[in-house]
Amino acid sequence: MRILLISDVHSNLEALDASLAAAPAYDRVVNLGDIVGYGASPNEVTERSRALGSLLVRGNHDKACTGLSDLEYFNPVAALAAIWTQQTLSPENLEWLKAMPAGPIPLTEAQNGKGGGESPASVYCVHGSPLDEDEYIITVRDAVEVMMRSSVKLIFFGHTHLQGGFLLGAEGGRAIRPEYASKDKAETVELPLDRETKYLINPGSIGQPRDGDWRAAFAVFDTDQYVVTYHRAPYNVAGAQKRILDANLPERLATRLKDGR
Repeated sequence: MRILLISDVHSNLEALDASLAAAPAYDRVVNLGDIVGYGASPNEVTERSRALGSLLVRGNHDKACTGLSDLEYFNPVAALAAIWTQQTLSPENLEWLKAMPAGPIPLTEAQNGKGGGESPASVYCVHGSPLDEDEYIITVRDAVEVMMRSSVKLIFFGHTHLQGGFLLGAEGGRAIRPEYASKDKAETVELPLDRETKYLINPGSIGQPRDGDWRAAFAVFDTDQYVVTYHRAPYNVAGAQKRILDANLPERLATRLKDGR
């Protein structure tokens, strides 16, 4: 089975549509949260996400933009965007986002009974961390602590907007960062996984990458081959920026898209 892994779309319709167009054939979708926030297309992106279905876990912006959590830990720009999003979402989309479940969730819920490949019971999906749905896993030290406290071999997470992840094997822990040949074309990088090693895999952010690469980031997990393929897809950044400015959202939300920061 091929699982499309998407995360942190952040109301960026142009990036989401480009990613779906660039994605290879897949059987199921796993959405790791933060569907909304920051961007100017919350209803359109929510409706796309609803149509894709499969497995979803909520993100911190999904909670903040629907009133499930306060804005205490948001910077002023993120808070303004969250308030605007809550006011802009249709009642139906607002309620759907509110009902998104917290992680971690086993991949079995995306499998729908299909067999083959790695046992889905040993694969989990979260937004931040399996220990805390809002925790940021940024450093190797963060990741090793999480992996040592978990018996799960493979965890897919988002939240940091950094494509790659971490592994913990016989020789210790290290970071995983896919290396691409350019920063303006559609590209892929394959990562064969070892079944005896623990992994935290981040497909990256579709709508607001922060690893210095402006292209939309996502990944595909082949459960039979036990391989993750990272993807970068160029998209209409100018269109996404115009939507943000036309909505009178903070200019910084538009300019940062081209910086990949």
